[in-house]
Amino acid sequence: MIIDVHGHLCASPKLYAWFTLLLASRATYGTPPPPFSDDELLSLPETRRNLEAIDAAGTDVQLISPRPFTMFHAEKPGRVAHRWNEGVNAYIAQLCRVLPDRFAGICGLPQPAGEPIATSLPELERCIKEYGFVGCLLDPDPGEGDNQTPALGDEYWYPLYEKLCELDVPAHVHSTGNQHGRGSYSTHFIDEESLAILSLVNSRVFLDFPKLKIIVSHGGGSVPYQVGRWRAERLHPVMAKNVALNESFDESLRRLYYDTVIHSKDSLALLIKLVGSDRVIFGTENPGSGTALNPETGRAFDDIKFLIDQITWLTDEDRANIYENNARRLFPHLKAKGGAPTAVADAGKYLSAAHARQGIGM
Repeated sequence: MIIDVHGHLCASPKLYAWFTLLLASRATYGTPPPPFSDDELLSLPETRRNLEAIDAAGTDVQLISPRPFTMFHAEKPGRVAHRWNEGVNAYIAQLCRVLPDRFAGICGLPQPAGEPIATSLPELERCIKEYGFVGCLLDPDPGEGDNQTPALGDEYWYPLYEKLCELDVPAHVHSTGNQHGRGSYSTHFIDEESLAILSLVNSRVFLDFPKLKIIVSHGGGSVPYQVGRWRAERLHPVMAKNVALNESFDESLRRLYYDTVIHSKDSLALLIKLVGSDRVIFGTENPGSGTALNPETGRAFDDIKFLIDQITWLTDEDRANIYENNARRLFPHLKAKGGAPTAVADAGKYLSAAHARQGIGM
C-alpha cells in the first residue's frame, strides 16, 4: 500500500469566489462558505483531478491539505486568514468523508502574521477531534518574508508543540507565500525548510517536547545536501556552545522526518542514505509544481514512485517504510484504509452514482 503524505486540494471555483467576498469585506460580515451536496462535490472536475492525480502517482491514500499559496497568512486583518482556512478545512473534511478510502485530512492552521500561535489551536483541535484529520501544516513564516516571526526553535511556538503532543499528531512544515522575501515562491520553500531544520535541531525543542513529530517538506530544503557544512559547524568550539542537543548533527537530523518531494533520484538516494529509510516518508505534492515532463524519463517530475523504484539498493523493508510504515507510525489517527480500486475507476464509480441520482447522463 502507498500513502502519500503531501497532497494539496483542488477545490471548486465557488470556494474561491467566496474568498473574494471575504477579502472585499475583510471578513466583516460573517458570510458562510458555499454549501456543496455530497453528489455535487463528487461531480466536480476538481475532485476528478485530485483522484486522477493520485492514481497517476500510484497512490492508494493521499493526505490532503490546503494549497499553501492560498492560505493568506499575511493578509490583514487576521480574521481573513481565520475564516478562509476554516472554510477550506470544512471543504477538505467533506471530501474526506465522501471519499474515505482515498483521502485523509491535514489541517490548514490559520496563522495570521503577528498573532500568537495560540490563536491557531482551536481550529487545530476542531479539525482533529471533529473532522477526524490526522495532522496539520505548519507555516514557519506567516509574514511571508517580513522577518518578524520567530524561528521554530523559539518558545513562541511552544503552545503549538504542546498541543501537537497532546493530540498525538505531526506537523508538516510547509511555507506559503513570499510577499517580502528576496527569492521566488519556490526558493522560499527551500529557504524556510532549511531554516526550520537548523533552528529546531540547534534548540531545546526536542528536549522540551521529546514526543514531538515534525515532517519537513521537499526533502528537507537544502540541509541534507549541505550536510558537511552543518557537521563542521556543530563541532566548531564557538558554534557548538549554542547547541542544546549533546549529539552529532546526523543524530539531530534523525529527530525529524522528510518527505520525498524532491523530483530527483540522486537526491532521494542521498537523503535516504543520510537519515535512513525510517525517516523518509512518501509524498508527491501531485498535482503541483512538478507536473512538467522530465525529458530524461518521459515522465512527470512528480512521478516520485518511479524515481524510488530506480534506487536498486533499497530493501523491501526500506520501501515498506517509505511507502506505508512510516506514515502509519507518524499518523496514529490515520484509520486503516486501502483496498480501493484505482482512482480513475473510483472516479467513474462515484460520478456515475452521483449523476444517476441527479438524472444526468455521463
